[in-house]
Amino acid sequence: MDYGKFKYESAVKARESRKNQTQTVVKEIKLRPKIDPHDYGTKKGHVERFLKAGDKVKVTIMFRGREQSRPELGFRLLQRLAGDVEELGFVESQPKQDGRNMIMVIGPHRKKSEATRAHPTPPSPNNRSVPSPRAADVAPQEVPEPADSEPVADEAAVPGPA
Repeated sequence: MDYGKFKYESAVKARESRKNQTQTVVKEIKLRPKIDPHDYGTKKGHVERFLKAGDKVKVTIMFRGREQSRPELGFRLLQRLAGDVEELGFVESQPKQDGRNMIMVIGPHRKKSEATRAHPTPPSPNNRSVPSPRAADVAPQEVPEPADSEPVADEAAVPGPA
């Protein structure tokens, strides 16, 4: 076998396998337990934008000073954020305390490749979609009922040739 041909074919296979891969990007948002409602809305908008783009979001709440004695405030804030963006993503890792920080990871519902294909491309004129002849056979047919029909009796009760 020709070594050059083998090397070329292995390079083509490697290129094709890389084409179908997507990089997992983790974006990070940092919050504080005493966040203003408007600031929370802004941060929530960033999280929504990241999830729509197909990226994971690591939400970090930073505790300082006496805030460390009230981790339930951070937990409630993370639960509220997860509830607000549940149509775009799901909680991959539940909130957990890590020293002075509380961390939670939210992942998107659909993959990054699907997010980039959210806007379908129009079909080209050369690639026309022609319905198959079986499509008409598969579609359910409506059977019209007669306007003045009488109730039909059981076939066993109707006398007739046997």
